[in-house]
This record gives sequence, C-alpha cells and structure tokens, in this order.
Amino acid sequence: MDGNFDLADLKRRMQGAVSVLKTELAGLRTGRASINILEPVTVEAYGSPMPINQVATVSVPESRMISVNVWDKSLVGAVDRAIREADLGLNPIMDGQNLRIPIPELNAERRQEMVKVAHKYAENARIAVRHVRRDGMEHLKRLEKDHEMSQDEHHQQADVVQKLTDSTIAEIDETLATKEQEVLQV
Repeated sequence: MDGNFDLADLKRRMQGAVSVLKTELAGLRTGRASINILEPVTVEAYGSPMPINQVATVSVPESRMISVNVWDKSLVGAVDRAIREADLGLNPIMDGQNLRIPIPELNAERRQEMVKVAHKYAENARIAVRHVRRDGMEHLKRLEKDHEMSQDEHHQQADVVQKLTDSTIAEIDETLATKEQEVLQV
C-alpha cells in the first residue's frame, strides 16, 4: 500500500455512478421520442444478439415518432420483433426497410411507474457513491494507522471526501428531479 491518497480516483468512480444513472434515465421513456428509448433493444442478427444501432439507423423525424432504417432487408422482421418484445410498449409500423414507431402518450399510471423506476436508478447510484466514500475513508484510516499520514491530514482528507460525496449525491438528486419533471410533463 503506498502512502498517497488518490482523490482523483474517488472522484472518477463517483462520476462513474452519475454517468451510469444518466444513461439509465435516458432510456426511460417520456412522452417525447428519443433515439435512447431503443438503446436496450438487441436484435437477433447473423446468429448473435446485436444492439439495434449495429443493424439500423435510428432517427427522430418528429417529436412523437422514431424512425428505424434497417440496413439489411432480411433483418426487418427481426428488428420489428425485437422492438415489440423489448417491453417498451412500442408497436412499429413496417414500411419496406423502414420501421416507423409512433410514441404513444404516457397515461398517468405509466408515468408514475417511470418515476418509481427513476427513483430506483437514483438510489442505486447513491449507494454506489457511498461505497466509493467508504473505500476512501477506510484507505485514509489505514494510512493514518500505518503512520503514512498524520491525524490532521486524515481529518482534512476525510472532509474533502465527504464534500465530494455530498456534491455527487446532490448531482444525482438534481438529475433525478429533472428526469421526474420530464416524465410527469404532459
């Protein structure tokens, strides 16, 4: 164990939790069309599962419509099936090699479900941040115990770690609040 304390590493790991949260929230459907909605969809293509963006071009021509242009004509059926089976409540309309996906209005009940899922994602991110904080605090204790850091230094660094934790959790809460507003907006 070396005597230096890597605050940048803790910061990077905490930001990783925020980044995962943002990706997960981007996949949650609001009333508006977004190419991120189809991110979790995998298509059975050429004998293996592939992300939809590796077999088609996904675009949003208008606010309530997603367009999926499948590159290989033989995969149109598989892409259609993958979207229907992804449990996103979407029903593509086939138009040659193009799939048009109207984005239905979310009813109030569905919006509440989305908010619950968003809260679960945010809680997982907070837990991840607290784990990083715990690792950092344990590292500081070890450094002090091994006389590689003074008690004052330990307390100063612990304060820095706590401030970093607090600001990261505030960022998570802010991200959640923004998404919640987006989902509940009719």
